[in-house]
Amino acid sequence: MRRILRFLVGVGAGGAILAGYLYTVGAETVLDRLVAVTPWALALVALLVVLEGLADAIGVWASIAPLNDGISPGESVKFALAGDFFDTLSPAGPVSSEPIMARFFSVATDTGYSEALGVRSTAKYVKAGTQACFSAILGLFVLVGSPDATPILATFGLSIGGLVVFGGAVLRFRASISKGLVAVLTPIVTLLSGLYRDQPYDRAFVAAGVDRYWRRIVGFQERPRLLALIGVGGLVEQTLTATALWVALAGVGAESVFLPILIVVPLPQLASVVPIPGSLGAYDLLLGGALVVAAGVPTAVATAAVLVVRTLSLPFSGIAGGICVAHLRGWRPGGRSQ
Repeated sequence: MRRILRFLVGVGAGGAILAGYLYTVGAETVLDRLVAVTPWALALVALLVVLEGLADAIGVWASIAPLNDGISPGESVKFALAGDFFDTLSPAGPVSSEPIMARFFSVATDTGYSEALGVRSTAKYVKAGTQACFSAILGLFVLVGSPDATPILATFGLSIGGLVVFGGAVLRFRASISKGLVAVLTPIVTLLSGLYRDQPYDRAFVAAGVDRYWRRIVGFQERPRLLALIGVGGLVEQTLTATALWVALAGVGAESVFLPILIVVPLPQLASVVPIPGSLGAYDLLLGGALVVAAGVPTAVATAAVLVVRTLSLPFSGIAGGICVAHLRGWRPGGRSQ
């Protein structure tokens, strides 16, 4: 009975996500685009969407490996799909979903919350940096000389510069940042823990958690192979997403070159700053516009390809991810929560 209930919850979540997307974009528009795609292309895009979701498990496994014994490859797949669910459902994508997932990771590995958040923060940073650097380098060879591509290359350049400056500043001033975090978080943690503990957590508890957070981040200096594996996982995901878009374009009868599509795939991550679950609409607009500029396809064709991929990926993230979330355990009675 419990398994059936969990399955129904996952299906319901996927249906709700799809309904929200259809409401945002327009059900008639999506249906027209899907009907226009050849059946073989639609089936292949669906397969690539599933493979892309599974590929995220590479980075998940590598990032969680330092926490005690880590998690198994099978568990990594479950956590990856659950993460996709929260990426889609939470207000700002990975920015707001990772703090949620850190709770589940901490329970699964029997470590503190701050440690799980530390390794996952590092993983997201490395993944984003790897994809941006790869696209920028490839773009210099493929897109250079095209005046329309200048904004795309400039965006990647600014993103890489921002990541370097931000990462360097955080590590350089982490002592001062830690003091500020402890001051801000202590009253919040004390208030919340007082709801379920006789003795609420104090400032020392929060300070110890913040210290462990930084130690987990810095600790990756001794595990460069894990960082490399996280980066490789990010590139595999990027390649699968680009392939799905390329197939979708072919399915609507458009000729396109693969490499420009591969370059622009990371750009819509900028949509995570939009406070809308799944960045509905913003993601589509950014990716569609980038395809027009970089791949040289007509606007209507680019929009159609993006709609096809998103219409298949959102329900998959909702249904498969929702079922996985229903099987996760987010509370450990008597365990640590720092």
